[in-house]
Amino acid sequence: MTALSNHVPDPRLITAFAERRDGPLHRVNPWTKVGVVGALVLAVTVFDRLALLAGLYGTVLFVYGLAGLPYRRLIGWYTLPLLFIVSVAGPLAFLEPGVPIGGALSTPLGELSVTWAGLALFAELGCRSLVVVTFTLTASMTTKYTDVAYLLGRLLPRPIDQIALLTYRFTFVMIETLEDLVKAVSSRGANLSEFWSNKRLYARILGMTMLSAIEQSERLVKSMEARGYNGDITLYGDVPRPPARELFVVVGSYVAVVGYAAVAVYGVGV
Repeated sequence: MTALSNHVPDPRLITAFAERRDGPLHRVNPWTKVGVVGALVLAVTVFDRLALLAGLYGTVLFVYGLAGLPYRRLIGWYTLPLLFIVSVAGPLAFLEPGVPIGGALSTPLGELSVTWAGLALFAELGCRSLVVVTFTLTASMTTKYTDVAYLLGRLLPRPIDQIALLTYRFTFVMIETLEDLVKAVSSRGANLSEFWSNKRLYARILGMTMLSAIEQSERLVKSMEARGYNGDITLYGDVPRPPARELFVVVGSYVAVVGYAAVAVYGVGV
């Protein structure tokens, strides 16, 4: 399971960082973090220059380190978003017209080559994805669970908020099931390097894992119902409004992004 948690964000470790650490970002109001996430999503949508996206990504990385979070763990957790980036942006890099880099690659569909414009497009899509992923991990690793539950209860309509909270709880059940699976496979001498030669066997194992996780989730729901759960998780606690200086940062972020969009995209003021 150590190898798996090195490449997949572990909610238990994320919760431990949020509950037990006390870095500068832990003391930032959770509402401020939600507002900054929205500004970042808007920024990566509007920004159309690699320099701006790279600068934004560098800023988010700096904030991640400022919060006292480990870079080594973050690099491992980039595995899933990088797979998505390669699978989506990789083909686009070959299809983008322009001056080719190096020689062409022979394929059954003909010769393909990566152009400088395609490489820039790949880098832009990579920065867009990693900016949002990095700050989302930063916010989740610096916000306590009670605050997250309160925000979900205020932001999401019912019963979507209940589904989100229960999904978070069932994630722990799934990881525990995967741990048992990895231990069982390892104790029998198998390893992930044999995956491609035994795809059907591993598919059956994964199917049984899903069924086992579903059964454990059903037992968890029944135990909750036995304790009085009726479709509503009452949230105790309160997240106050952010202070004026944090509101200034959030509003300033939106103003900067909207101002750039007005000038660069729509040509306002040019």
